[in-house]
Amino acid sequence: MISFGGGVHVFLCAGHTDMRKGFDTLALLVQEGMKRNPHAGDLYVFRGRRGDRIKLIWHDGQGACMFTKRLERGRFIWPSATSGAAAISAAQLAFLLDGIDWRMPQKAWRPSAAG
Repeated sequence: MISFGGGVHVFLCAGHTDMRKGFDTLALLVQEGMKRNPHAGDLYVFRGRRGDRIKLIWHDGQGACMFTKRLERGRFIWPSATSGAAAISAAQLAFLLDGIDWRMPQKAWRPSAAG
């Protein structure tokens, strides 16, 4: 399991991105489009045009990391904005990576002890 740490800031980059891009090109999008430093330890998430693929870039202090995920069914839930970014929590990122709607995750049902 990969751990990003509790203090990492997560940004969903609005719109869609060409999934052929690598870390350097995605980092340039962060730097020029969002006016943020892609090497500062924040995590940036990009979604492909069809919505079934995402790429995450993150600089962990030692090197550049890029992760890719493709859903077998369904699409990743994404902000409707076409520019900018939406900040989400690390917990919301975990829901997103599992293909769950990170905006309104359902609490797991648990039977009561009283029966």
